[in-house]
Amino acid sequence: MEHSGKHALVTGGGTGIGLGIAMGLAKAGAEVTITGRNLERLENVASQHARLHALQMNVDDVASVQDGIASAAKARGPIAICVANAGIAEPARFAKETPDHWRAIMATNLDGVFFTFQAAMATLGREDWGRMIAISSIAGLRGLKGAIAYTASKHGVIGMIRGLSEEYMGSNLTFNAICPGYVDTPIVDRNAAQIAEYQGISEEEARGYLARGNRHKRLLETEEITATALWLCSDAARSVNGQSIQIAGGHVT
Repeated sequence: MEHSGKHALVTGGGTGIGLGIAMGLAKAGAEVTITGRNLERLENVASQHARLHALQMNVDDVASVQDGIASAAKARGPIAICVANAGIAEPARFAKETPDHWRAIMATNLDGVFFTFQAAMATLGREDWGRMIAISSIAGLRGLKGAIAYTASKHGVIGMIRGLSEEYMGSNLTFNAICPGYVDTPIVDRNAAQIAEYQGISEEEARGYLARGNRHKRLLETEEITATALWLCSDAARSVNGQSIQIAGGHVT
């Protein structure tokens, strides 16, 4: 119960990586606000644990983020742990990239992290303890073919983490990014379905193709990302700051 009495907020907390981290924090004693666009899904998830609390919020809408986080802080206290997880992964080759698609990816994956961190940190005092974690991707460290906007957005997240760690150096806040490879989540399911349709192969073959994108040739489990996030929130990681932690089955950068 290391985080008993703390208030955590996880964006995109109703599914996949976000759900795993939110549940892990709740089991560690934190009161966890989970956010997303689908309120029914969030409420169903929140019913699974007494310390999970649903909040409908769009991370690409600054007013939604500011109002939502302010209401969560009023109900459960300052946001001591903030996990900016919400993101979209929609591929598009550079020649066919459109301004609308580009902006949609940036609005969620990059702007959303900025809005979330800024609003969460506004709930904290100057001397307060805090852990700010962004879920980036190995695409934030190297190029990802056929996903230029996604790659750029995730690189931007890492730049933000590095800048924030410098700006708040010496405070009780740390800023870190987790950079997973392909994780067995609904996003991979959707991508596999798209690849299967595009290439005329089975979805199982498409999942195998994605798994080979990880160095150990298998999909990651959400539990691996959860364990890393919980470690970053622990006292043991108090001197880990401004880092991009790769989870991809082997050397990436």
